[in-house]
Amino acid sequence: MLLIPFMSYCSSRFQTIRRTTVEVKVGQVGVGGANPVRIQSMTTSDTQDIAATVKQSIALAEVGCEIVRITAPNVAAAKCLKDIRTQFSAAGFGHIPLVADIHFLPSAAMEAVEHVEKVRVNPGNYADKKKFAVKEYTDNDYEGELQRLYDSFSPLVKRSKELGRAMRIGTNHGSLSDRIMNRYGDTPLGMVESALEFLRIARSHSYHDIILSMKSSNPKVMIQAYRLLVQRMAQEDMHYPLHLGVTEAGDGEDGRIKSAIGIGSLLLDGLGDTIRVSLTEDSVYEIPVAQAIAAKAMSLWQNPNAKSQTPEITTPSAQTLEPRAQSPDPKSDSVDPYLFTRRAPSELKLSERCSVGPEQPPRVIVRVEFVTQLASAAQALAAPKLKDTPAEGLLIPIAGPGDLGALCEALTSTTLPVEFLALELAPALSPEVIQPLLALSQGRIMLVRKFGAPESGNFAAFRELVQRHGQFLAAEIAPQDLPAFATAIQQAGNTGLVFTLTHAAGHGHAIGAYRQLTEALKVIGSSAPIWIRNTTATAVKADPSFLSKLLEASFLTGSLLCDGVGDLVSIETEADVTRATKLAYNVLQGAGARISKTEFVACPSCGRTLFDLQTTTQRIRAQTGHLKGVKIAIMGCIVNGPGEMADANFGYVGGAPGKINLYVGKDCVQYNIPQAEADARLIALIREHGKWTDPAPHQLADA
Repeated sequence: MLLIPFMSYCSSRFQTIRRTTVEVKVGQVGVGGANPVRIQSMTTSDTQDIAATVKQSIALAEVGCEIVRITAPNVAAAKCLKDIRTQFSAAGFGHIPLVADIHFLPSAAMEAVEHVEKVRVNPGNYADKKKFAVKEYTDNDYEGELQRLYDSFSPLVKRSKELGRAMRIGTNHGSLSDRIMNRYGDTPLGMVESALEFLRIARSHSYHDIILSMKSSNPKVMIQAYRLLVQRMAQEDMHYPLHLGVTEAGDGEDGRIKSAIGIGSLLLDGLGDTIRVSLTEDSVYEIPVAQAIAAKAMSLWQNPNAKSQTPEITTPSAQTLEPRAQSPDPKSDSVDPYLFTRRAPSELKLSERCSVGPEQPPRVIVRVEFVTQLASAAQALAAPKLKDTPAEGLLIPIAGPGDLGALCEALTSTTLPVEFLALELAPALSPEVIQPLLALSQGRIMLVRKFGAPESGNFAAFRELVQRHGQFLAAEIAPQDLPAFATAIQQAGNTGLVFTLTHAAGHGHAIGAYRQLTEALKVIGSSAPIWIRNTTATAVKADPSFLSKLLEASFLTGSLLCDGVGDLVSIETEADVTRATKLAYNVLQGAGARISKTEFVACPSCGRTLFDLQTTTQRIRAQTGHLKGVKIAIMGCIVNGPGEMADANFGYVGGAPGKINLYVGKDCVQYNIPQAEADARLIALIREHGKWTDPAPHQLADA
């Protein structure tokens, strides 16, 4: 029996210890157990176009896809899987398993299981139809529904067991059944219960070749659902592998960020055995992103039986902190991993227009390498294209008195389009050297300095300096060293203080280090803001490519924001200040922490899609991408469309070939519109509901 602590979804939130699972064989490919993270994707062709589907399957296999999924929307399509499997094997890819993706029709699943190595069923619609009906289910009603599920699902379970096929029970947030919605709501718990209903039926037949997934277009919901699933399975002694993915993530930078936030956060907590990055692009472009995510996570894997190397967070003595706080368990923290609650930081007024606080969004800081780059950085940051996504702080390294002099000279001739300066001080610079700058400064300045365990006196001197001049101090203190600073921090009363890190701690990762920092601050009674700094030293596995920088920023910043931690953000691995600023805002948007543009929910396309998703998404974005705070869902068919509409302001959904249905929230308000008219009708609908604004000149230039 595998033992997992009660209520725990992972072995450690501070380092990556892989969750132990049973191995499930999908054809010749092992998933879970001691296997690497498996990479998979999905074809987008009409399944009944056998040649096109085989061609796409080959293209995916050639770029490293280890498992290929194909939609089977009806029995006729499911029958085509036989020839697809035969021709794919004849082309030299017999070792690559095929998966049939099933929605709605048990008859299609029963046909598909005869031909492919794995069948995916969606428990929200396998034996149910979503009508958004409101109904009060008595316990007897609910038991009757479960019996109906048992009768509908058992034949597939039995046949899969006979043939040695694997199965994925794949819950989608957008297609929960009315039964689940009425009892559990549109929640991560509802997603988990939806899967467990089917899982228990499979187990009743002693069938265990099962993989599970909890997909949502919202990374926060997706992360919480997987965590809760693992915790609930552990309570029932179930240890099945997990398929990770953020569904309808979109395309381009935004789609990659959303996927990396959701998948990366879970992988770094040790969860996940196979992944799919869903992009509204050609499927082959999903594979390099998934491979990069998996490689970074696997570089951190540790033996779950090894002794934890996590540094202990100790508390100050009773003499320095009253009442005495309890030392946190080094394997846990006080964040509720199943329910999002933002950590409430103390107020910090960085300028007249820029504050940090519980009701304020995370603030964006960008870094220049040298003081000599100040003028060019100022020019770039003042460009009209950054009007809606401004850098609010500028971080400048100060190595010595010479840099201070150069900074003062540069500031006399350069107008900075930021709200404050952050000066990263070398250890040799004393408060006395810095004091004249603070005395003469007409702007707001944040001093940034690292303090070691013996430096509580230095910390107190810098804290007193900034408070005397009404400025700020961002202190980097290792979590395990914070108790030594407790008295000085408490005397400051959080006034003007920020805490940050630039390195991962010990044998863990940077996410874990920030979690330790957050917990250590709580233990000593500090609610000072936390600045998430993405540096080369915080990276899981750094390389100079922009994709790597994007993934690392999504892992660290996105994961922490989804846990409610983070009040300032900087991406310091990207030297181009414009690109660094845009990337920071895109990560904030992906995590739902700060909205700076239209949010698009767009599915990745498959054989069910009724229009060209890629060109349609790009076309609609070009016309509506300036609508800050508006969420538009672009869905190729009705499988997840109506459910995802409930989380969007407006929806554009394929209703029939060449026909579009338009939604407001979960309600379809216009049916079967000719596609040629649909864009204009969507814009008219947005206007009708008071959400339209005409784009400004700089927004037209961006489009």
